Amino acid sequence: MPVISSVIKWLNTKRLHQIDLFKNHPVEIQQETLKRLLHDSRNTVWGKEHGYAGISTHAQYRNNVPLQDYEDLIPYVDRLRAGEKDLLWPGEVKWFAKSSGTTSTKSKFIPVTGEALVHTHFRGAKDCLALYTAINPSTRIFLGKGLTLGGSHQVNNFSNSSFYGDLSAVLIENAPFYTDLIRTPPARIALIEDFEEKMRMITRTTVGTNVTSISGVPSWYLVLIRHILRETGKTNLHEVWPNLEVFFHGGVSFTPYREQYRRLLPDPDMRFMETYNASEGFFAIQDDLSDSSMLLMLDYGVYYEFIPADRAGNKDSATLSLGEVETGVNYAMVISTDGGLWRYVIGDTVVFTSLFPHKIKISGRTRHFINAFGEEVIIDNAEKALEKACLATDAHIAEYTAGPVYMGNDTKGSHEWVIEFDKNPDSLDHFTEILDATLKSVNSDYEAKRYKDLTLAKPIVKVVPQGTFYKWFKEKNKLGGQNKMPRLSNDREYIEGVLKIAEM
Repeated sequence: MPVISSVIKWLNTKRLHQIDLFKNHPVEIQQETLKRLLHDSRNTVWGKEHGYAGISTHAQYRNNVPLQDYEDLIPYVDRLRAGEKDLLWPGEVKWFAKSSGTTSTKSKFIPVTGEALVHTHFRGAKDCLALYTAINPSTRIFLGKGLTLGGSHQVNNFSNSSFYGDLSAVLIENAPFYTDLIRTPPARIALIEDFEEKMRMITRTTVGTNVTSISGVPSWYLVLIRHILRETGKTNLHEVWPNLEVFFHGGVSFTPYREQYRRLLPDPDMRFMETYNASEGFFAIQDDLSDSSMLLMLDYGVYYEFIPADRAGNKDSATLSLGEVETGVNYAMVISTDGGLWRYVIGDTVVFTSLFPHKIKISGRTRHFINAFGEEVIIDNAEKALEKACLATDAHIAEYTAGPVYMGNDTKGSHEWVIEFDKNPDSLDHFTEILDATLKSVNSDYEAKRYKDLTLAKPIVKVVPQGTFYKWFKEKNKLGGQNKMPRLSNDREYIEGVLKIAEM
């Protein structure tokens, strides 16, 4: 084990020097990334159609290639699934990450090339370890195993030559052989499709394992942790895995779950490290545990562009390169990748908290907001307001969703918040008051609409029983994996669905 630790330390040191390089020269590294992407794909069908051989600048690239979303990608995905080669990226695409997404109920199938696996997804996982060991040089993480809560879909066949599944399943199927030495549970358990059966098997096979790290989506890990504690009779997870020291989390905001995790993982030395990865790529990693923003990873085979979020719905909007962004502005993120995604509007919005190094916070989704009355409430607003309301009333939130209450003949519009509490507030009225007041303080449009209740009335908060959201996911066959509850919506589809479950 000392030999392994020395090798890992040497590799990490080398990688940290490379990370310092793109911190200090972000624009140059991104320009090199674009040139490489264009060069490598110039002879593909897409590259020839869009004149990649003659593009050398961001301005030319922006003029030659239109912005894309998943609806634009579907015809190419269908052709790739049928086995067509050299279409968006050189060679054949054999793997597709299935995602229900958060913009529609329709499944997405994101191409995952060999280059994307190596240069983006696996490099991101390695960099989590490299940056973590830089934060905690005395770590003993490599003396045990990392528990990964895999996806809800195992790998399936499109045809004899192409396969699809949750991103986590695709990664497990393609992971280097040595990952079995540092990962638990075994692949056969991680790929079980039935989430509840998977929890039982993970509990059975990992309770006696020296687990030193866990990684996955916070919402689903809470379900697993509570299952493990029920089965073992323990009160917190350190009693099960005394050497557990870090949780690499991503997929949803950690803010609503932070207090629950502090109770379930009470060791003051326990660390929580956020990552930003998706089916489309691995984008950012928290590199300072005292700063909740994440370092944008600039040498992963991903070229970034940004659109001010208020213009994100317009496909003719001009994009900004990394050298043109400002701190404090809400941007929709656009990516071009060695997975064959070209000027792809991923649907996330981010805010830069610093430049040199370029650090971001995820602020929401381009289609997940409430703007039924011109109030422009985004997820970042919601998270801040809920956090303050919880602190003021000693409450802990398990899940929530919110949407508009439309104006009637004699009634004003308002927002309805459907919340499942892990710990109920001391006073629901006070909770609602703080929620409303904080939204006013962080969003001037909301404040204007709430002025004297002229347009928007006070928000309505409805509390549903514990387990309601789990039942909603189960009814939708969306237990586990990367499935997420849309936090904000401009219609009442999700609210009505959850309330219907609560009434059963």
